[in-house]
Order: sequence, then structure tokens, then C-alpha cells
Amino acid sequence: MKALVIGFGHVGQKIAEIVIDKKSYPGLVSLDLSITGIFTKTRGALTDPSGINIPDAIRQIREEGHFSRNNPQYTDHPLQQAIQNLDYDLLLELSTLSIANKGEPAISYIKEALKRGKHVVTANKGPVAFAYHDLMMLARKHCVQFLFESTVMDGTPVFNLTGYTLKGATITGISGILNSTTNYILSRMEEGGSFQEALACAQKEGFAEANPEHDIEGWDSAAKIASLANVLMHAKITPHDVDREGISHITPDMVKQSIKSKHCIKLMCRAWRENNQAYAKVKPEEIPTNDPFSTAKGSGACLRIETDLMSPILIMQDSPTVKDTAYGVLNDILTIQQNMC
Repeated sequence: MKALVIGFGHVGQKIAEIVIDKKSYPGLVSLDLSITGIFTKTRGALTDPSGINIPDAIRQIREEGHFSRNNPQYTDHPLQQAIQNLDYDLLLELSTLSIANKGEPAISYIKEALKRGKHVVTANKGPVAFAYHDLMMLARKHCVQFLFESTVMDGTPVFNLTGYTLKGATITGISGILNSTTNYILSRMEEGGSFQEALACAQKEGFAEANPEHDIEGWDSAAKIASLANVLMHAKITPHDVDREGISHITPDMVKQSIKSKHCIKLMCRAWRENNQAYAKVKPEEIPTNDPFSTAKGSGACLRIETDLMSPILIMQDSPTVKDTAYGVLNDILTIQQNMC
């Protein structure tokens, strides 16, 4: 498959590294992927129908901060036109979440690819949170796949689990700790650190953005619970419909008091149905220390799925890295590849 890639940050680079070194991963021996285009927002673009020189592309980004205009594969081709005109089988949409623009321009890019009969894999939760049903309808109309396993818990199989192994079960409730940055900050505060110290450490470790507002104010969590509700509960909500409260007001004293009462503070995401209407919220909650959610420490995550036919299912994720996210994308690519055979 020929892939056109939008975004070449940590996730895109890690995917590229794994593709280059796929012989080191026995499970990827069947992966047949050629990256024929890479487009970034501010660091330039490369195209070559015979395949991008990936090692050189990674080197340029890491050493020079952008693609070199001296690179023979460099292009000034506008991204929108590239999506509409270039030869590719698969669009990898790896740009960052845009709350202010309601998932755009990623949604428009994905729509253009789907209309051309191209498969799409995204790690950007914006399109799923803001336009899931429209995009899925478009994918079905053009007989292609739109996959997004990495949008909520990195590479942890959440959507695959529910889609393939819970047939016939209706999901009635979803709850979880879904944001690594806020969970890390709250965990460090439990150990006696300050909010700012914990945030600085999260940024140094690389899983908190330089501008962490989306995490701290709960927007990232709102996008994730909206995505889960839309896909798993057939809801039609966006992050703006989520009753949202972040953790910026949480103080060390509040954390200490919670510990004294045998609780811990977690930024909880919840979705449920009442009278055929879906609702969702993101708020800090005091969780009893004997509750499984309290065991999600550091950058870990936890998801609880309730159904009408099974007891609640709990999914734990321990200290994910960018490699987890990259794997989720590669897993989706392999799914598309297998379905094409």
C-alpha cells in the first residue's frame, strides 16, 4: 500500500522507524507499506511515487527541524491538492487535536480521501469526536475503511475489543481515566510534589505538550469520552457537549485531604444514557483507594465498559509511550491490508 502521511511528529517518526526496522518485529513481516508523501504544517513536505527516503526524512526533521529544500523529494504541492490528486491507497492522518476549529482541517482532509475511495487511519481524536458518523457513512458509501484505534488509549485495543468481541452486547456505560498528563500530575502531587513541578516533569518526559491547556482544562479527555460515546454508544455528541471541568484548581492540600480520607483524586471521564439520550462528563473525583481506578498511577490509564450482557470489563494501561500509539496505527494498517487481500 502507498501511504500519504499528514503530520510527522513523534508518532509519525516512530511509525516510520518501525516500518524501516520491521524485520525486528516478527508480527510485522506481512506489512507492505510504502510512504509516498509526508506533509507537515510548518516543516515542509516530501513526495515521491516510488517511496520517500525515510531515514533521511527523519534525520532532517531531528537535526534541522524541517525538511530541506535541497532534498530532491521536497515539494511545495498544497496539501489539499495532494490529497485530491496524488496516487496513494491510504491516508495516515496524524495531526494534532484542534478544539477551537472543531476538528478541522483534519476532518476535511479525511473527507477528501474517503471521497476518492482511499482508506484512512487517524491517531487524531478530533475527527472521531466531532464528525464520526459523517465520516463513517462516507467510508461505507465508498467501500473503504476508516480506522482510529490510537485515538483514545494509544495502541490499547478498545475499539477493536468492542467491535469484534462484544457482538450482540449493548454498551450502557463508559468510565475511565484517559489523559496521561493529568493523571501523572495528580500522582506526583500525591507524592508531595507541586502542580507546576509535576507539569514540568510531564513536559520533560515528553507526554505533556509545551502548551498543556487541552490536558489541564479537560479538553483532551472530553474529546476522548465523546469519541468513545459516539463509537460505542451510537451517541452524537462533541467535546463541547461534555460537562467538563479540568484540574487547574486542584491544590496539594486538596490531594492531602483526599489521601487522609483513603481516597485519591482522578480526572474521571464518564458517558451514559438516560431516556434514550447520551450524556458525558469530565470532572475530578475522589476515588476510594480500594477502587480499581485508584491503581492507575503516573501516565497510566484505565477504562471500564458496562454492557447489558456481561459484567463490567476493565482495561488497564501501564506507562504507555509513543511506541504504543504507533503500534495502534500499524495495527489499523494491517487490518486494512488483510481486508484488501
